[in-house]
Amino acid sequence: MIIQRDLHQHLLTVAKFFPVVAILGPRQSGKTTLAQLAFADYKYISLEDYDTREQVASDPRKFLQDCSTATGVILDEFQHVPEILSYIQTYVDKHQQPGFFILTGSQNFLVSEAISQSLAGRIAIMTLLPLSTNELKQAGLLPERFEPLVATGFAPALWSKQVPPADWYRGFLKTYIERDIRHIKNVHDLGLFRTFMALCAGRIGQQINLSTLANDCGIKVQTAQSWLSLLDATYITFPLMPFYKNFNKRITKTPKLYFYDTGLAAYLLDLTPELVEHGAMRGPMFETFIISELAKNFLNRNLEPRLFYWRDQTNEVDCLIGTPLKQHGIEIKAGMTVSQDFFKGLSYLKKLAGDELENRFLVYAGRENYEAYDTKITGWQDIAGIVNAIITK
Repeated sequence: MIIQRDLHQHLLTVAKFFPVVAILGPRQSGKTTLAQLAFADYKYISLEDYDTREQVASDPRKFLQDCSTATGVILDEFQHVPEILSYIQTYVDKHQQPGFFILTGSQNFLVSEAISQSLAGRIAIMTLLPLSTNELKQAGLLPERFEPLVATGFAPALWSKQVPPADWYRGFLKTYIERDIRHIKNVHDLGLFRTFMALCAGRIGQQINLSTLANDCGIKVQTAQSWLSLLDATYITFPLMPFYKNFNKRITKTPKLYFYDTGLAAYLLDLTPELVEHGAMRGPMFETFIISELAKNFLNRNLEPRLFYWRDQTNEVDCLIGTPLKQHGIEIKAGMTVSQDFFKGLSYLKKLAGDELENRFLVYAGRENYEAYDTKITGWQDIAGIVNAIITK
């Protein structure tokens, strides 16, 4: 079963204007499938294959000569041969053919460094994360409750092929740690790195404290910082930065930690749907799920997700979405019944921000959408509606 991706049409549009398009994102998020569906008549080359990688690296001019007869080229996991980009630059400058090279990559900082050195101004960069609830809904695969969804995860293979989550994440982690981590950084103790990932999973939705994270893992603070940067660069985790430009000076300036895929966090923590529903991680898992959904919905529209959180000494709002002139506040609650207490942070922030806070949303574990207390109450299955409401203002 092929699940239609929301980024598909945006990819086709961008390819009309840029000679090179890069699709970045985590391993197994569907980058290759999307590229091959969107550009079915293009020549496909995988640099995951060692022999192919060696051939391209040893004679890049011959590689490009062989490509010249193709309609276009999909170069998969191109970060394995970053030096090819300088040759691609020469090729596209000469031929000026829009959308000829479609690149995929799963290591953000290696890719960004290579691009900035070789293809600035010639490349469009898009990000494809794992499946969104909107994509699952359109495919008729969205569950009735969020607990089995966040415990299962969002990798396309889990839904299109019905691969058991435990089997899939076991293989994913093995490949990710033994290939990507070893390739990017010389991590000597891969088992300890996996423990570090699990400790990060247990801290989702919390402010990042490198000292306690390092102490619990038995590593130096500098190592913890380096390893967390690795997780960010490979699209496993991401920081939610605090908003502190306005509203109040007495606020926190420490980022919070989230996973792009709740299924991976659940696997690392041995969380079943029942444990998500009744355990201590229900709130953090739900919050992580919604924050990552917001990021996906912006990226799937080829828009930068300007997401923050706000907290002072006594109040907090889980997410602020920034637009050029306004802020939009979002409170996230894992309860299925909305209570008046849920609006405390948003109401307080509205008093401070005034007209600068344009929209207020409350996302909860129920399914009905309605308005109360000058706030749009939104069920977890309709995050796309929030993003639509903001970007169409």
